[in-house]
Amino acid sequence: MVQVSQRTSFSGPTLIRLLARLTDVDVPESRQSLSDRLSQWLGWADAIELSTALNGNPPAVASGARAFGSAEERDCARVRTALADAIAGDSALAPARRRGQAQPPAQADAVDAVVDYAVYRQRYLSVQQAMETGIGNLRGRLRSMLAASTPAMSRLAVLDAAMERALSARERSLLAAVPALLEGHFERLRQAGQAALADAQVPGERAAVTPGAWLDVFRKDMRSVLLAELDIRFQPVEGLLAALRSS
Repeated sequence: MVQVSQRTSFSGPTLIRLLARLTDVDVPESRQSLSDRLSQWLGWADAIELSTALNGNPPAVASGARAFGSAEERDCARVRTALADAIAGDSALAPARRRGQAQPPAQADAVDAVVDYAVYRQRYLSVQQAMETGIGNLRGRLRSMLAASTPAMSRLAVLDAAMERALSARERSLLAAVPALLEGHFERLRQAGQAALADAQVPGERAAVTPGAWLDVFRKDMRSVLLAELDIRFQPVEGLLAALRSS
């Protein structure tokens, strides 16, 4: 059975806890508050824009805009479901038995030994791009509806737009590091799987080892990380939805 080391238990979003468990980097949990951390990410121009959004006169409410309703709720659910289904149904992340890889042990081991992580890195980056585009477009549509409801909600829409501009580059940089973290997990699983298979072939050893099991473990872990990232990326949309429901 392929195993990975158990890392320090973290609190916080599922994505952070998953990466802490899967990576081989033991980083202590930050003691900084969210506001302190945000202050380090925002430049002086960002601070001015956010202060203006918070303290300035609310923008005029546009007239004739469509009211928020069940159609928009369904649209948000559709976007999220489509992204989640694309992750869950990705053939590159399917277990070997679903991919039609019923091979002799020696042949399966040879295939797994040369499998290239670049395939999975590219898949991860492609899904990230799809999430960024789909969720970004949805966020913009919801923000436009929010700006057309009441002066208070219009101010909130301006604030959300300012926050997106201020934090998008930082968010993109941090999430771009995830595929590199998963590469280390991929290599550790591969090495552990190969070592287990070699041990099972020693005369007198009876341990049953399934060739390629490590790769199925990695595929499952990568799906879990992508779904956890989807949850993180969807949080601003959830906030806008909550505001629209209350307006």
